[in-house]
Amino acid sequence: MSSLLDINELVTSFDTDSGWVRAVDGISFSVEKGKTVGLVGESGCGKTVTAMSIVDLLPKPSGHVLEGEIRFKGQDLRKVNRSQMRKIRGGEIGVIFQEPMAALNPVHRIGKQLVEILKIHENMSSRAALQKAVQLLDAVGIPAPDKRISSYPHQLSGGMRQRVMIAIALACEPDLLIADEPTTALDVTVQAQILELIQSMQQKLGMAVLMITHDLGVIAQNCDEVVVMYAGRIVERAPVNELFANPRHAYTKGLLNSIPRIESERKSHLNTIPGQVASIQDFVSGCRFCQRVGRDDSNLLRQRPEYREITPGHWVETCPECFQA
Repeated sequence: MSSLLDINELVTSFDTDSGWVRAVDGISFSVEKGKTVGLVGESGCGKTVTAMSIVDLLPKPSGHVLEGEIRFKGQDLRKVNRSQMRKIRGGEIGVIFQEPMAALNPVHRIGKQLVEILKIHENMSSRAALQKAVQLLDAVGIPAPDKRISSYPHQLSGGMRQRVMIAIALACEPDLLIADEPTTALDVTVQAQILELIQSMQQKLGMAVLMITHDLGVIAQNCDEVVVMYAGRIVERAPVNELFANPRHAYTKGLLNSIPRIESERKSHLNTIPGQVASIQDFVSGCRFCQRVGRDDSNLLRQRPEYREITPGHWVETCPECFQA
């Protein structure tokens, strides 16, 4: 297998009143063709910033990719010009944004927004693009697509807006789909339908998927590999079955132990991870999970743990206290 997307030592920073802060701090992972990689971690750990760094949608002028490589099909996306990036984004890389109501333009009908994508990236005529837009809405399960194409976003339910976002993301049959919390704020039934839709479209188009979520259940059911982020860094990365069966980092174990279970609910007890995530301005250069749990060893807090492959395909940040061999 060859990698479709390679992230190498990515550093993304934001210019704040307190100076530059690293939201993503030297992470590396890859996405293979046709595979699904799950990017998981607590809110604020850097998942969405990673995705926005890939497609050059960081808020400007504050957000910048400072270091590292983002290679897509062998080409470093940091070195392409804005015109080339616009063709890649939406054409070869599709994005499902976290909040469809914010991502869709509220003053334009959904048909116009779909047609615009097709005209820009596929060079279609208005008539052909409109026909393709109806077909796309039908493909993602929008009922009566020939009528719904004239609807505004506010006239659709949350699940239908998410389906429209998927239709827009898949309009040009991309090689890579970045799905940022695609089931947020949806009820369980609609969540299952959306995930099933993404899987079926993936099989149909043969595309790779980067699935960003904090839901480990979604990861377990849909991903081939898991990347666990904490405080802007990757602490563990492994095939999904390996990670769930044999987690090696204390933070990963804490995440897995915090999944609600029937037995714990009956006992009115949920496992939690001790401590709190430090403010991004206060992150130490060493092990940030040690910082969270209150370890005061200066060497642990000063020196960044080595991130290495311990078994084929299983990478871990090997802090002496957090790594369990």
